[in-house]
Amino acid sequence: MKKRNWLLPVCAAFLLGACSDETAQEPEGTAQQQSAQTDVEDDVASEQSASEQSDIEEQKNAEEQELEEQDAEQAAEPRYRINPQNSQVEPIGDANEQAVLITIDDAPDTYSLEMAKTLKELDVPAIFFVNGHFLDTDEEQQTLSEIHDMGFAIGNHTNTHVNLKQSTESVQQDEIVSLNERVEAITGEVPKFFRAPFGVNTDFSKALAEEQGMVRMNWTYGYDFMQGYMEPEALTEIMVNAPELNNGGNLLMHDREWTKEALPQIIEGLRDKGYEFVDPDEIEGI
Repeated sequence: MKKRNWLLPVCAAFLLGACSDETAQEPEGTAQQQSAQTDVEDDVASEQSASEQSDIEEQKNAEEQELEEQDAEQAAEPRYRINPQNSQVEPIGDANEQAVLITIDDAPDTYSLEMAKTLKELDVPAIFFVNGHFLDTDEEQQTLSEIHDMGFAIGNHTNTHVNLKQSTESVQQDEIVSLNERVEAITGEVPKFFRAPFGVNTDFSKALAEEQGMVRMNWTYGYDFMQGYMEPEALTEIMVNAPELNNGGNLLMHDREWTKEALPQIIEGLRDKGYEFVDPDEIEGI
């Protein structure tokens, strides 16, 4: 009887110890479960954050693309047109009226590249009207390519600078179309503008220029081919103060040494008078 009484406390102690061990282990298991749950919650939160960030970036990219498309649409809308009767540059809508167009004929003979660099430095757009007989060498073709790559518009001034009224229709066809093909082969782009030598067009050349997708123009004034203006000072004076200078002027200049030297002062003088310069890319019909 005494022996049985001794065993009871031992068994009770053993059972209490086992319960105590289980109780002590429970918090550890609970902590592990909580840690795992926290890790899962962190992963979910991280995925949600990444997803939200991705959504924000996609929305931002979409908004930027929409703005770019709107800007492109606005830029594509013409702001000026060429009056076919007098070659005056006319504003469309709210385009600035006090603006003139700079054009350089007989490119790229000798000074065109220097003139293009000057205009580029002065942030002045222009059209360079090309003659095919100035594209015979690799160097001349490279010069035209550089002018085009600087962002200047290239115009067709015929292949050999003939008087179209004294030429047959087949000659006129060759003079205009063959030059377009040569310019496209060099620059990758067909000329957007056409100017007949001496300003002399025919019904055939007018129709052909339109068929070729070119805007036809002559000019409103120019002096660098006239006696008395073949030196920089006199040319600057007349180009800036000519009686023909007005809003929408279509200014004719040539690849000439005196014109190259006068060009910075001509641009400065026009700007001082409040004139801006028409971007050929904003002319209707190109």
